[in-house]
Amino acid sequence: MDLRGKNVLVIGLARTGLEAARFLIGQGARVVVTDRKDMRDLPQEIATLPVTFRAGAEDPAWLTDVDLVVPSPGVPVDNPLLQEACRRNIEIISEIELAARFVRAPLIAITGTNGKSTTTSLIGAILKASGLKVFVGGNIGTPLIRFAAEDWDWGVVEISSFQLEWVNQFHPKVSLLLNLTEDHLDRYANFAAYCAAKERIFQQQREENVAILNRDDPWVWRARNRIRARIVSFGWGAVAKGIFATPDEIIWCDETGAERFSLENAKLAGVHNVENLMAAVAAAKVVGIDSAVIRRAIEGFTGLEHRLEFVREKNGVRFYNDSKGTNVGAVVKSLMSFSDPVILLAGGVDKHGDYGILAKEISRTVKKLVVFGAAKDRIRASLGQLTRTAIAANLDDAVRAAFDDAVPGDVVLLSPACSSFDMFRDYEERGRVFKDLVRKL
Repeated sequence: MDLRGKNVLVIGLARTGLEAARFLIGQGARVVVTDRKDMRDLPQEIATLPVTFRAGAEDPAWLTDVDLVVPSPGVPVDNPLLQEACRRNIEIISEIELAARFVRAPLIAITGTNGKSTTTSLIGAILKASGLKVFVGGNIGTPLIRFAAEDWDWGVVEISSFQLEWVNQFHPKVSLLLNLTEDHLDRYANFAAYCAAKERIFQQQREENVAILNRDDPWVWRARNRIRARIVSFGWGAVAKGIFATPDEIIWCDETGAERFSLENAKLAGVHNVENLMAAVAAAKVVGIDSAVIRRAIEGFTGLEHRLEFVREKNGVRFYNDSKGTNVGAVVKSLMSFSDPVILLAGGVDKHGDYGILAKEISRTVKKLVVFGAAKDRIRASLGQLTRTAIAANLDDAVRAAFDDAVPGDVVLLSPACSSFDMFRDYEERGRVFKDLVRKL
């Protein structure tokens, strides 16, 4: 892809847009960047780059003479500039697509509703432990485009549905679809549209590539009929070929026999993390990593911040930070990880998911539900009849209300089922605030 002298419009100047603009400049493109925010609210680096900056309401005139449009992931498909670019037949590609045309390393790409970051990080740790030169990025941490100019043995990338909306040549050597539950229905017309966006990760894979699928997830497993790549599956039930788990171990089966990976010393907790471990082991096996290396990496991996993270125990009450649980499917998996009584803290910005999906686990294990934030009334209306429910003004009040009602043996779990933008910059800030509040009790 020759970008020299091309006129490129970058829409959205968060981390991904900034990295895309920097790369395009380095390739000799003439770059126009646009954001609805005022220049004063954007990264100061913008002022140092040789770009034309447009701010405020989108103007179709900005597309005059533009050859290529690169939207940031947060820019929805119905954005006026994207709609007008489509009408004018101007090529639109995501940063992931742009990067894929320049990155020389083979890619392992991970998507799904939940568990992406943990699985991505674990696969990266396994490959690095084997001595390979590996980068880990994409939707987690560093944008993929940053790695385009260097030589690597492998790239391991987390991919969101937003990033897949404008891909047409992106074809990872290995793709993983972990699970599909309702999420981002404030952006997609319905759940089927969200699932279709996720499936685009397989769109350009060929027969020599590998697609790793969760056979226990009905929405994921039905995608196998639309995939050209070789399919490797993971799940809980025993299979002759693929990967499965028991409460004590993960078992890989292929034409050469079975290999076992004990969970006895694994530090990741919860049923959902066994699924993440299965997916990571499958990816490592298909790219030829030695099983002894995989075992050591599993035992050494401690998990990620804000993902069912143990914070502390006080007066016999255990506190867990699952701020990354931003959708109902994630909360279901987190609740399934506990047998002790749970006081659940939930709330934030409603993503239009069905909170009723939580009913079974709420009835089984939640002794009290504390709701807060913009979605509190909708959550209470959906789940409040299943257990004792309290409304808190903010996260501080929610933590205090939970602790005041907790007894030794209880678990206080922040797993919000919502995004964080009503009160916090992102889920990470929400998680850090929660941990600070808990430590001050």
